[in-house]
Amino acid sequence: MDLNLTGRHALVCGASEGIGRATAHELALLGADVTVLARRAETLQAVVDALPRSGAQRHGLIAADMANADVLRAEVETLAARAPVQILVNNTGGPPGGPAHAADAAAFLDAFQRHLIAGQTLVQVLLPGMRAAHWGRIVNVVSTSVREPIAGLGVSNTIRAAVAGWAKTLSRELAPDGITVNNVLPGFTETGRIDQIVRDRAKAEGKSEDQVIAAMRAGVPAGRFAKPEETGGVIAFLCSPAAGYVNGVSLAVDGGRMASI
Repeated sequence: MDLNLTGRHALVCGASEGIGRATAHELALLGADVTVLARRAETLQAVVDALPRSGAQRHGLIAADMANADVLRAEVETLAARAPVQILVNNTGGPPGGPAHAADAAAFLDAFQRHLIAGQTLVQVLLPGMRAAHWGRIVNVVSTSVREPIAGLGVSNTIRAAVAGWAKTLSRELAPDGITVNNVLPGFTETGRIDQIVRDRAKAEGKSEDQVIAAMRAGVPAGRFAKPEETGGVIAFLCSPAAGYVNGVSLAVDGGRMASI
């Protein structure tokens, strides 16, 4: 199986922790040069310092906010001019919880900006380099809510569905250029995001956090939450040469939790 990414350059967003950080590590293990992107430069530097290196591998960072499209575009244009990017992992923190009917319009607009508009900005900047190589991988870290909306995450459910529709459209448009576009749908994963969801549910349901966690685990056939590196490994596979004919899919990494096929 060809998993070799030597000579490829990956941009991994939301890489300061959790799934993003784990994905950067997995891509570096496969030989890619990795640039990590998030808001906190000091934290990102620690991520870069910990990335595996062999041979001529070079890793770097961009400190930028996914909500600021102009700054994001400028920073990534500079990066792409210096070292064209063939792999893009779109990943950023999920919106705050709460029911959809109670959310302000501003909450929807902010989430749309951070998830879909930021992704569109990055694709437009990086697409020329992918087309020049006639090879590219775009993977969006979304949510199982694309298939089964999650109670209490009204804004997230809405925006994740929009990203999934955007990605499916791109997958058909860009396939002739040798570029694949796929989504990964993480289930319950040991990250800061799950900590936030547990706190919100405990407060809303009047239960302890331990009770909420036990109930969530009970709904997963695997009986546990995922580790970030398990999801990162799936993302890295989709970025590899071996996955060249996988295009336009939304792949769940959820321990079998979803009931839908």
